Amino acid sequence: MPTPASPTIVSQNDSATVAGTWQVRALADRQAMEKITATLHAIRDAKKLHWNLSQVEALDYIGAQLLWNAWGRQRPAQLTLAPQHEDFFRRLEETGKLEIKKLPHKHWYSMDVLIGWKHKLLDHLIGFITLIGQLVMDLIRFAQQPQRGPWKEISASIFHTGYQALGITALVGFLIGIVLSYLSAQQLHQFGGDIFLVNILGMSVIRELGPLLAAILVAGRSGSAITAQLGVMRVTEELDAMLVMGLPHGYRLIMPRVIALAIAMPLLVVWTDAMALLGGMVAANIELGLSFKYFIRELPDAVPLSNYWIGLGKGVVFGGLIALVACHFGLRIEPNTESLGEGTTISVVSAITIVILADAVFAIIFSGVGF
Repeated sequence: MPTPASPTIVSQNDSATVAGTWQVRALADRQAMEKITATLHAIRDAKKLHWNLSQVEALDYIGAQLLWNAWGRQRPAQLTLAPQHEDFFRRLEETGKLEIKKLPHKHWYSMDVLIGWKHKLLDHLIGFITLIGQLVMDLIRFAQQPQRGPWKEISASIFHTGYQALGITALVGFLIGIVLSYLSAQQLHQFGGDIFLVNILGMSVIRELGPLLAAILVAGRSGSAITAQLGVMRVTEELDAMLVMGLPHGYRLIMPRVIALAIAMPLLVVWTDAMALLGGMVAANIELGLSFKYFIRELPDAVPLSNYWIGLGKGVVFGGLIALVACHFGLRIEPNTESLGEGTTISVVSAITIVILADAVFAIIFSGVGF
C-alpha cells in the first residue's frame, strides 16, 4: 500500500497553498502534525488569505475540520477547491449554521410540570381502579371454579411473602418493643405509673405499631420483589408469551399474589405483635422489674379483644393493597433496565404511602372502638 503524501501548507504573501494528503492516516504522523500546527499558528488573518486547495490529493472530514478550525469556522472569502472536496466544507458550513436551542428549565411548580403530574396521577388512578375491577372478576371466576384455580401460585406466594419474612419481622418487632418499652418506662417511673406500661405497650403494638410495622417491612421486601418479578417478565417478553398462550395476567399473576398477601399479612401481624410484646416484656423486666407473669396476666385486661380484630383487619387490607400496588407498577414497567429500577422504587414508596393513608382511615373509622 503506497505511503500517503505528507500534508503541507506553504504561505507566501497573501496566499496559502495546501497540498498532500489530508486524511487521518497522514495526519497521525507526529512530525507532520507539528509542522502543520506551527504553520497555522504563524498565519495571521487566515480568513483574508487566498487559500488554494486544488493540489490536495486526498481529503477526509478530519483534515477538513482541521482547516475549518484554522479559518475560524467560516469559509474564507477567497478559496479554491477541487470539485470532489467541496462537499466536505459545505457540510461543515451547514453544521455551523444550525442553532442549538437550549430547552428552558421548568421548575417543579410551573404549570406544565403540574399538568404533567396531574395527567400521570390520573393515569395511575384509572389503571389502579381497572386492576381492582379485573381482580374482582377473577375472584368471582375463582369462586365458581375453585378446582381450576392457581393453587400452586398461591401456595408459593404465601411461602415467599409470609414464611420467608418471619425472620426480619421478628427481629424488627423485638427491637421496636424494647425501644418503646424502655422509653415509656423511663417516663412512667417519674410519676409512679409503672403498672400502666402494659396498657401503653399493648395498645400501641397490637392496634397500631404491629400492623403498620409488618406492612412497611412487607412492602419493602415482598412488594419490591413482586414488582421486580413482573418487570423482568416484561423485559424477557414472558408477559407477551402468556397472552399468546391464552393465559391472562390477572388470573395467573395478580390474583394469586393478592390472595397470598391477604392471608399472610394477618399472620405476620400476629407474629410481629408477639415479638414486639416479648421485647417490651424483657425491657420492662430489666428497667422496672415487672415480671413476665404479671405482664401476661394484665395484658388481656389492658387491651380489649376488639383491638386484636382491628389489627387483623388492617393486616388483610394492607396485604391486599401492597400486592395491588406492586402488580400495578410491575405491569407498567417498560422493557429496559432503567424502567425496572425506577418502577421498583416508585412501587415501594407508593405502597408504604398508601398503607399509611389506609391506617389513618382505620384510625378515623374505629376511633371509638376498643378503648
